[in-house]
Amino acid sequence: MSRSRTRAFPPAPLLLPLVVLACTLCPPLPVEARNRAAPSAPDLCRQAAETAADRTGVPLRVLLALTLTETGRVQAGVSQPWPWALNQGGESLWFPSRSEAMDHLETAVANGATNIDIGCFQLNYRWHGGAFDSLEEMMDPTRNALYAAQLLAGHAAEQGDWITAAGAYHSATPDKAKAYLARFTPIYAGLGDTPPATPAGADPEAEENSFPLLLAGEAASAGSIVPRRTAGRALIWGP
Repeated sequence: MSRSRTRAFPPAPLLLPLVVLACTLCPPLPVEARNRAAPSAPDLCRQAAETAADRTGVPLRVLLALTLTETGRVQAGVSQPWPWALNQGGESLWFPSRSEAMDHLETAVANGATNIDIGCFQLNYRWHGGAFDSLEEMMDPTRNALYAAQLLAGHAAEQGDWITAAGAYHSATPDKAKAYLARFTPIYAGLGDTPPATPAGADPEAEENSFPLLLAGEAASAGSIVPRRTAGRALIWGP
């Protein structure tokens, strides 16, 4: 070993001062930077809604109202959307972390449960699970939001307006859709004027459809992977 290599590191007594100096020169990230690096759970749903609105042309205000209606939980007096939410057989469950929600979801599915609503937009596993490669993907806020936005766009093309489409998103049964809109509409109104999510000049149709099962078909199609029936079934909350 050459002399130059033996002197590559300073003597041990000098290491501690150098470490202290390095820590002084590289202080921790400010709070704002840490928050940007690790968004809160509610922000994950909001950011996913913004991404979905930008890519699909669905109004951001509609998507924000939808995720709040589906998963809103009150924190510090304010209703917040929640990405780690499940609804199993009519029982709403909010988990503090993704891992805990996934543990419950995987166990439930392994035990044969299918009527489970998942994530920011509460996509029903029974009806929509086949559009995803895995439960993890279905829980992912952005993938969940993109699928919901495309599903909602299909309903809007059929219904003629976004509000009625939100009711159809919940259920094709008129009474259930009406009851859902009684919750959705005040939330939508309370959001006020939300800035457009699609930048001027953007072409939402140019975005790749991540869910080929939602490609436009017959004019009467609701855009869902579930065929419409006269009697109707709930598209999001199950039968």
